[in-house]
Amino acid sequence: MTKRTLAICCLVFAISAHAQEAANPFTSKEVSPGIHVIYGAGEKFVGGNVSVMVGDEHVVLIDDAMVPTAPALIDAVAAIAGKPVDFVINTHYHGDHTGGNAQLAKDGTLVVAHDNLRKRLLEKPGDAGGAAGIPVLTFSETVTFHVNGKIAKVFHLPHAHTDGDGAIHFPEANVIHAGDVLFNGIFPYVDLDGGGSIAGFIAAQQQLIEMADDDTLVLAGHGDPVATKADVERNLAVLVDGRKRVKALVDQGMSEEEILAANPLADYHDDYNWSFITTERMTQTHYRDLTSE
Repeated sequence: MTKRTLAICCLVFAISAHAQEAANPFTSKEVSPGIHVIYGAGEKFVGGNVSVMVGDEHVVLIDDAMVPTAPALIDAVAAIAGKPVDFVINTHYHGDHTGGNAQLAKDGTLVVAHDNLRKRLLEKPGDAGGAAGIPVLTFSETVTFHVNGKIAKVFHLPHAHTDGDGAIHFPEANVIHAGDVLFNGIFPYVDLDGGGSIAGFIAAQQQLIEMADDDTLVLAGHGDPVATKADVERNLAVLVDGRKRVKALVDQGMSEEEILAANPLADYHDDYNWSFITTERMTQTHYRDLTSE
């Protein structure tokens, strides 16, 4: 093979590899027999982490990325499941978790979510890919799936990340899909305008910890996709301590600008600051939450 031929082959391989990466921005990991977590494979943001339960009877998907990336996600799910999705459970209303609803629904998938989530998507159906993506099955507290010889219990976590959060517990597998009630290793987004609260977020994580043991795998909505009970405890400790630090300054009568200048979360900046929820924005969220009570 000449150097020119070798160079051409290398170029073709590089272009092909790039095209595959661009067309398939998701990767997956089987965390328990029949349960896979799916997450972005590169640096580009493609939506929140999702998971899928597969078996002889049904395919149950949890969340479905954003409208632009939903087709690639659905392809990734098809590669794992080998058949269409029967149910998709939305953990909350944000468009980076509901974007594939309409496409899936048009293919026969039933969309399941909390009552409050449906209400919010009715106000902004574009986040679900259009009106076809509005959930058709809703619950107020819990709903249980009995599929593939296993149980998947969906339960509401009030006023945590939003007012319509749902987490999913697979008791036989000892797996919990937490959705955006867990941002693993990064500052969390608490959607105060969407009915979320710091107190509710803390309570929700405490509930997850109480359900877990040292072998439980907790699937996060963002950040490192697979966490342990110890990881959830570590993330919770940062949130609780951050709230305490900001509250101490609020109690001193300091303004938001003064608190931001004091930088009470500086100790967590190197590990938890990220592009969307910076240290400054996390401080602002604490301040707003504390002063609106």
